[in-house]
Amino acid sequence: MQTLPGSDVDSDHNLLVANIFTRLKKIIRFQKRKPQWDLEKLYAQRQRVQDTLEEKLGAMGCDSENEVQWNNLKECVLVAVSDLVGKVEKRARKPWITQEIISKLDERRKWKNVNTEEGRKNCRRLRNELKRATDNAEKEYLENICNDIMEFQRIGRYDLIYMKTKELGWKETQGIQNIGFEDAQGNRIVEQSLVLKIWENYITELYDRPNRPETLEVEPEEEVDTDEEGLYIL
Repeated sequence: MQTLPGSDVDSDHNLLVANIFTRLKKIIRFQKRKPQWDLEKLYAQRQRVQDTLEEKLGAMGCDSENEVQWNNLKECVLVAVSDLVGKVEKRARKPWITQEIISKLDERRKWKNVNTEEGRKNCRRLRNELKRATDNAEKEYLENICNDIMEFQRIGRYDLIYMKTKELGWKETQGIQNIGFEDAQGNRIVEQSLVLKIWENYITELYDRPNRPETLEVEPEEEVDTDEEGLYIL
């Protein structure tokens, strides 16, 4: 960078001359994540991991140098956790995606960048195989979910039905969609006031039994003994 104050230009500013070098930024499209330890498995086998570490640390000799002791301690912990716990495997976003499908996806991604006749041919072949494999896997997954829901309904476990239904991928942020009700004539009603009227008629017909009492006799509070009083009605 250099300034030229003696340049003959019609300006009160000094002329500045500089050499600029530009470099294009490298865009990392796929950044490989570092695998993490399986904390759920570690919690489940915490007693076994603790016993193994105590055994290894007891057999480890004492060294005068702190750096050597730290390296031995770190290696001991890493070896024990690697053998007993391991790291979390790569999980797919969709629950029906298997490890075989993930391997084919990685293979297809490699052939996709090969701009040859063989590369295009293998890419098309893997694409068709992936389409069939994912369709079959999704169909089998949904059938298993439906079978589990039917079994839970048969034994009366409605809490498990709710939990199993949530696995289908419904998001709570989407809210409840107003799909309407059908009246006695089969017409679909979506207006809130009319829907409430349908519920009112349904409850009335449900509890309108022939032998139901016409009036309900309630004793005054001051005439009832304290030990026989019921709960307060809010």
